[in-house]
Amino acid sequence: MKEDRPELILVYETEAACQALLLGDGFGQQQALEISSYLAQSTDLAPQFESIAQACALRGISFCPVELDDAAEALQSRRGRKALVWTLTDGIAYFRGVVAPALARLSGLRTFGADDSLFGLCQDKFRSGAVCRALGLPVPEAGLARDGAWIVKPPPSSTGWFVKPNRLGAKIGIWPDSHVNDEQSALALSRRIFDTYRDDAVVQPYVAGRNVRASFLAVTPEASENDIGAVFVDSESDFQTMADSMALHGDTGAAARDNGSYREPGLIPVADSQPGADAAIRAICAALMRGLGLRDVFSADFRVEADDTVHLIEFEVCPGLPCFDFRAYCASRWKLGLSDAMAAAAAARLQA
Repeated sequence: MKEDRPELILVYETEAACQALLLGDGFGQQQALEISSYLAQSTDLAPQFESIAQACALRGISFCPVELDDAAEALQSRRGRKALVWTLTDGIAYFRGVVAPALARLSGLRTFGADDSLFGLCQDKFRSGAVCRALGLPVPEAGLARDGAWIVKPPPSSTGWFVKPNRLGAKIGIWPDSHVNDEQSALALSRRIFDTYRDDAVVQPYVAGRNVRASFLAVTPEASENDIGAVFVDSESDFQTMADSMALHGDTGAAARDNGSYREPGLIPVADSQPGADAAIRAICAALMRGLGLRDVFSADFRVEADDTVHLIEFEVCPGLPCFDFRAYCASRWKLGLSDAMAAAAAARLQA
């Protein structure tokens, strides 16, 4: 390898490493499996490492995937070299990806993606929602409960409330009964969340509408909110549960493919039927880029009503790259497979 050749370092945490830590901390086997499933993209992306390396080589870039537990030594050894660090997963409570961009900064290396402070903020749904509301974005107000007691009471709601863990991905730990109609039921769910995951519960007014995923990857240096792909995610249910999510990704997703039960939700461009909502989503994402510093790669989840009312539910600095929706975005917007899209985005960032 030539010393002056740019290098893309992909730092990832494995499901197995996360499970081992959770089991050592006293979590049960099922809880460790559910929590670590958030890292399934590291499982799903690993088979593509060779094709990513080939796509990078075509652009004059070396590719080096590094497991998170080896990242400190690997990044320290790159001091003074032209390297770009792409962190595959975030996390502050159960996952440790937040450390990777900080280690890159410590070693004076460039990073791909958001400012490292956002790797922690996006995984705290109560705080990130408060920040987004302070920016004037349409995020539902929220209460916060811990083990059956209110820390912050939720606002009144004529449509009931939606209850989910605060520091896990929004689809992890959500059960079919997570939409409740009274505060006592919300507190009961918070006790269940605390008992199962040791987490607080975010309690938001339930908002109607269809689920939308907005994806972004800066494949070119000029990429902007105009390059966001916003699609309705039609799973034939009101919201995706933890079990639904696990059936799509990682080892459980592979098993579903093997036994014929794998079913991807449909993806329908928002602009095809609701161009006003599509424009609103792009404006919100532009505000997130300008106000929070999102860049390079991210996703955001929305609920969109029939009258084009848009609700921002959350943003992610580490979207599931090998997931069906992000692959579809790369193909539809950039006309590229995932490996080529990642390599092109890394090349664009190195040129910036």
